[in-house]
Amino acid sequence: MKRILVVLLSLLGVQTAHAHGISAADQQLMIGGGNFEFIKLGASHMLTGYDHLLFLFGVIFFLDKFRDITKFITAFTLGHSITLIFATFMGISANYYLIDAAIALTVAYKGFDNLGGFQKYLRMASPNLLALVFIFGLVHGFGLSTRLQQLPLGEGGLLLKILSFNLGVEVGQVAALTVMLFLLKAWRGRPSFARFSTVSNVGLIVAGLLLFGYQISGYAGDRQATPEAVVATVWTDVTNITIPAQGALEYKFHLEQGKPLQYAWQTDGTALFFDFHGDPVDAKPDEFESFEVATLNESSGTLIPPFAGAIGWYWQNKTDEPVKIVLKTQGVYEVIGVP
Repeated sequence: MKRILVVLLSLLGVQTAHAHGISAADQQLMIGGGNFEFIKLGASHMLTGYDHLLFLFGVIFFLDKFRDITKFITAFTLGHSITLIFATFMGISANYYLIDAAIALTVAYKGFDNLGGFQKYLRMASPNLLALVFIFGLVHGFGLSTRLQQLPLGEGGLLLKILSFNLGVEVGQVAALTVMLFLLKAWRGRPSFARFSTVSNVGLIVAGLLLFGYQISGYAGDRQATPEAVVATVWTDVTNITIPAQGALEYKFHLEQGKPLQYAWQTDGTALFFDFHGDPVDAKPDEFESFEVATLNESSGTLIPPFAGAIGWYWQNKTDEPVKIVLKTQGVYEVIGVP
């Protein structure tokens, strides 16, 4: 048991930094990407979304009848498709750390349920599993939606892009379930299955609680990193920038390596896709490094440039109205402005 838990904790340590977020590289790929790119992203997102996979593993762990597997997976798929599609299309979002924390608890819940925790410790029957799998599917879908909304989806063909991403999620889910079912079927015929089933489900509880703690820690750090934390700064420059409707704009500074740039920017309330990045001196075409890529209405912090070069923001406005930004900066730099 100890060996298995050590392996589990090691894997979590390696993967936690990725959670089930969308990498800067994928976000760059999606700028101008077609529906096929969204299908591929959805599939890879599910296959690397270990919190989703752990929950599915818990759901099918003791299921050996095709009818039961189909019933529960259909409930989960229906649930996560509803929130993924409608929340993204309607722009309903929430702090992704909190959503991912809730997803982590679903993993721990399934391990507890598989161990008969309700009967042993609470002296009650387990809640209706089919209904809960559907409800948990809604939570998982909302988590997927918060990540998808980090992409520059634009207005044209928005629904088709969301459906393409969801299709990719389903493709990835089928692939993952195929492997899980094959392994579980082979394992059930061995004496070790009964011996290690308890260990496996304790592992689900431990993994869920560790992920929950990580996400809550991330939420606490995210709450501290707000523009209010740098209100006392004496800004070198305060710049008003307007991003045109359905348009994009870059604004940059030249910084030397190791010379800090303190910044805080805020829109008039509209969330914009942005890429905070830098181009090293003598960089090749399309050679740059992204420091933060997200869709937000504000951001702040301090950057220690890893190289000398042009560093700044690319904002994209997906709305039909211009968006105003107030950018505050402090440091030793040369203003390049709009390249």
